[in-house]
Amino acid sequence: MPRGDGTGPPGGSGPGSGRGLGRGGTGQGRMKGNRAGAGSGGKCVCPNCGEVRTHQRGIPCLNNKCPKCGTMMVRG
Repeated sequence: MPRGDGTGPPGGSGPGSGRGLGRGGTGQGRMKGNRAGAGSGGKCVCPNCGEVRTHQRGIPCLNNKCPKCGTMMVRG
């Protein structure tokens, strides 16, 4: 409010409006969620039988079937 008399810009514009994800850093940002962008190392694990395989770069674990029971593997 430039004049201090309540005649500022209409509500909903300017800093301080919106969802609060901008300046405060409260959003997770790029590749910082749960397991997102886990990198090239690590293991693929079968959630059914527990079989563990080395993760191959560029191939998501969810695209691999467990060699023992055939269940789709997950990143572990």
